[in-house]
Amino acid sequence: MKPLDTPKKDETAAPKAAPVAEVKEEAPVIDFSKVEVEPLFADCVDFETFSKSDFRAVKVLTCEAVKKSKKLLKFTLNDGTENERVILSGIHAYYEPEELIGKTLVAITNLPPRPMMGIESCGMLLSAVHKEEGEERLNLLMLDERIPAGAKLY
Repeated sequence: MKPLDTPKKDETAAPKAAPVAEVKEEAPVIDFSKVEVEPLFADCVDFETFSKSDFRAVKVLTCEAVKKSKKLLKFTLNDGTENERVILSGIHAYYEPEELIGKTLVAITNLPPRPMMGIESCGMLLSAVHKEEGEERLNLLMLDERIPAGAKLY
């Protein structure tokens, strides 16, 4: 209940405007009739083998082009541990380093380290690859920013 001495609302005052919803840009429409994907593997992998793969959400801390390489980007990643993880990926034709900083990506983290251009790469970032009108397209798998670094993917 309101106290009796509360002033009445001014009925002649204009109503407050409702908050304006943020308008998001719509993604361009893709004509999937022009998309080619690789055929599915005929061989099956058993669940035990699959479950040995450790897929994790990783946050991009830094990303830079690797000197003397046209393709490689060097990612420094937060994988949910106290150690930073370095992964090299040959995707420079598709992405500029600065557009990936802060993104949440998917990595397989239990591959053996592999030296590339004198730098040890400790894992692999996952991408979706297809051909469109004969041209290869690649999209890094990016997750919602609310997913924390180190979250396990099943």
